[in-house]
Amino acid sequence: MSKEILEKPDQKRLLALRERHKAKKPHFRRQESWRYKRVSQIWRKPDGVDSKMRKHKKGWHKSVEVGYRGPRVARGLHPSGYVEVLVRTVDDLSKVDPKTQAIRIAHTVGMKKRAEISARASEKGIHVLNPLPEIKPEEVAEEETPKETEAEAEAEAETKETTIENEDKEEGKTS
Repeated sequence: MSKEILEKPDQKRLLALRERHKAKKPHFRRQESWRYKRVSQIWRKPDGVDSKMRKHKKGWHKSVEVGYRGPRVARGLHPSGYVEVLVRTVDDLSKVDPKTQAIRIAHTVGMKKRAEISARASEKGIHVLNPLPEIKPEEVAEEETPKETEAEAEAEAETKETTIENEDKEEGKTS
């Protein structure tokens, strides 16, 4: 992907162009995947000596070729329309253009630095493709705990009642 600055209408146009190209592209299937359950549909290049698919025989599925590649101007775009930029430190955010680029925080970054990067990105208006998971509000957590304690209290009361009844029955048998 070239480093040109893309405006929003251009991004939409390029995504639509990529979708049109993708619609015309065949669904590439692994040879014999339709015949045997043990063979997955994930694409593998056919390499058998007598392989009809490798020889491009009529009536067999299409193979992956260079001509099926997507349009050059739309390569590297995220489905949201932004160009992805991998970020490992807070300083990497200074190189990001919020209008055309979105960040993906590297998987090696820990939770503390990830939170700091997310906070700085939100200040600058940068879109984060893999944000932190949202934490439940404390109010919701507090509302759930009394219900659990009530249920536990009821369960304890029932067990006490049954033990008292069992003790009464045992006393009646012994006397």
